[in-house]
Amino acid sequence: MKNIFCVLLLSMMPPVLAQTKLEKAITNLENNYEQEKVYLLTDKSQYAAGDRIWFKSFVFDGYNRSPLSTTLFVELYGADKKLIDWKTVRLDNGEGSGDFQLKEDLPEQVYFVRAYTPYMTNFSEDFQIVKAIPVYNSNSPESLVISKASDWSAKAFPEGGTFINGMPTKVAVRLSGNASLPENWTGKIVDVQKPAVPITTFKSFDKNVASFTITPASGKKYQAIIQDNTGKSKTIDLPQVADSGLHLEVNSTKEGIKYTLKGTNLKQQLQNYKIVGTINHRLAYKANINQLTNEASSLIPTKISNGANGILQLAIFDDQDNLVAQRLCFIKPNNLKIEKAEIIGQSIKQTPRSFNSIDLSPESYFKNYTVLVSEDDGSNKPDEENILSGLWLTGDFTTKIDSPAQYFTKTANTEALDALLISENWKRFDWNSVLSGAAPTIKTNSEKYLSYRVKPIKNNALLINTNVNLLIRLGKNEPAFSQFTTDQNGYVYLNNVNTDEPLDVSLFVNSENKDSNNDNLLLTIEPLVKPTPFNGNFPGTKYTLVKTAGNKTLPPSISKAINTQKNIKKADNAEIQIEQVKITGKKKDPKEELDKQLSTGMFSSNNTTIFDFVNEDQHVSGSTNILEWLQGRAAGLTFQRNNSGVSVPYIRGQQAKLYLDEILTDPTMIASLPVNNIAMVKIIKSSGLIGDAVAIYTMKGDMKSKSTKNESSKNNSSIIKGYDKPSEFVVEMIDDAAKIDNDTRETLYWNPNLFDSDYVPPRIKFFNNDTAKQYKVSIISFDEDDHLLYDQQIFK
Repeated sequence: MKNIFCVLLLSMMPPVLAQTKLEKAITNLENNYEQEKVYLLTDKSQYAAGDRIWFKSFVFDGYNRSPLSTTLFVELYGADKKLIDWKTVRLDNGEGSGDFQLKEDLPEQVYFVRAYTPYMTNFSEDFQIVKAIPVYNSNSPESLVISKASDWSAKAFPEGGTFINGMPTKVAVRLSGNASLPENWTGKIVDVQKPAVPITTFKSFDKNVASFTITPASGKKYQAIIQDNTGKSKTIDLPQVADSGLHLEVNSTKEGIKYTLKGTNLKQQLQNYKIVGTINHRLAYKANINQLTNEASSLIPTKISNGANGILQLAIFDDQDNLVAQRLCFIKPNNLKIEKAEIIGQSIKQTPRSFNSIDLSPESYFKNYTVLVSEDDGSNKPDEENILSGLWLTGDFTTKIDSPAQYFTKTANTEALDALLISENWKRFDWNSVLSGAAPTIKTNSEKYLSYRVKPIKNNALLINTNVNLLIRLGKNEPAFSQFTTDQNGYVYLNNVNTDEPLDVSLFVNSENKDSNNDNLLLTIEPLVKPTPFNGNFPGTKYTLVKTAGNKTLPPSISKAINTQKNIKKADNAEIQIEQVKITGKKKDPKEELDKQLSTGMFSSNNTTIFDFVNEDQHVSGSTNILEWLQGRAAGLTFQRNNSGVSVPYIRGQQAKLYLDEILTDPTMIASLPVNNIAMVKIIKSSGLIGDAVAIYTMKGDMKSKSTKNESSKNNSSIIKGYDKPSEFVVEMIDDAAKIDNDTRETLYWNPNLFDSDYVPPRIKFFNNDTAKQYKVSIISFDEDDHLLYDQQIFK
């Protein structure tokens, strides 16, 4: 919804020369309260230790993809708030993707993924997304179980926030709790003086809310007695009945939102009262009551949002611009404006390991798609959350909502959604604060991509207001040589850095002779766009940890995930063995001779990958250290950063041992080792007493690096890592050579950026596992005007 808001008036207002208090507040709101929110899609809802978490992020500014931010931080935490891993994700049109590789020895518990942009840190941390991820481990001494019952509390919310004598009032009842809420619950309203006689009764719409209507009487005290399906009962007080005030009643229809105001015992009735409607932080509707009257009503047409869905906040102000009532309502709840995917062809089979395809129309206005295909178990269990609930509900509310996706299904109960919104307040801004002129302090602006502060030093002194030369090389590209002038603090700034390849930056003081003045030069680089510590508390979940007794029982999907990990390892081993067979009988090459010269029998294995730095040019000059260089260069070898920011090697999800000249060492020691001193690296997989290991050997005698570049350790150089590059989701049939007996993959296809090119139909293509008889296909896309496509279908 871009530039679609308008202002409607019940009556014409005379021109004024100066803004009123309310008009200044609206200007303040529109100028200073723009905010972002994040929806994070993961390929599964629960994982086994050793799995990879695939995620796609959508960043919104209101109900549009955000143009504010180009960087998103996504962090993985343990239940103890210890940071396990993080990703710096590049955002294109508000969208980005990435993945986390979970370690195989990760303890069984609920983990949390936090996602936020640097700009979001200017506002309450409560609006940052924190997503609970249960992770199971068959070897863990504790087990995750779903709590069968939990303590809960309830509260009553009169519509508009007022409870006035003689006014029939709709009241929402909202349950909340740290873990699971009861499946269903009922209640009755009583006068405390006559508790045995119910005034009215109600039953829950869902786990979250219920509603009823009552006409309160002055001097009466009312209570709600609530009982859940387990027999637990609680009594809560309704608000005190007022003798005067404003009653607000709202109904959402397909034509628009109808509201009615009724005043009781007001000095000047409703004259000069104002009705203000906002969508996010922008004015969408404004009306003024100019006549003496105790009742007024009007219809707010859907054109205030161009017919798009979303939440409208109605606020009523008296003749002194004081806030007297407010209400949230959903625009067109019975007519969700969502596009569906245009499928022009499909080939779906149930045969094990068969090839399947779904073709989308190249003629569609939608060009880029996020697609997830999973095995569907036929249980028809609905998703607890989806992009609709993230966009229209949970992204803007900090209170916990059980299964928010239920409010945006074809069979959704619109009364339940309305009751939920009666029980909520819009907390992204507070009208009283805005009226006072207060505005959030913007300490972190939305930088375009990444920025770095470079500090050149010569002879231990800062170079202030000095011309310096930087040689910058991206990956294996040709270097670019540029001149900069340091500022009065001795800094140079590199702004708008948009790369997921290493950026090698070298300092020189003389552009005519780049090598003559390298001595006593030091270059340090500090990122200016960086993560912010998490200070809040993780949300409560429906899970609890208990000591494992006897044989451990895992959910079926987790057992399948563990089997899939075994299959991947088996396939990797088969691939290596095939390569070994291919080279059997060949004449020994220099690499083999180097291996024989440097390594002992304990470190010899048929299941190794060797990198030779003496006889082969490995192009290591662009790498900070050997661990960074090894990223992505050996099958099954991955790296995760520890708390010191040093890369730690993992082989097939298991932490690998590190050896330097066959002596056990740690990553910090290896990270400081100059790459020009390295002669050979061996990746050893599951070999005898060594197990999984990375063995690094240094130069001996007169050995020299084969690299054509000068690989000497240079203090005048530094590496900028840039954005984290997403791993590739491999779409392929399991190799027959691996002799996999049971293919149990749950995620069959993951593509966060499927697009059409030159009118070639975008094709979703995947291989079946051994058991799937039907597939759940989820498709998300936005067109150039940010119209939403969301389609979830079951293919058989």
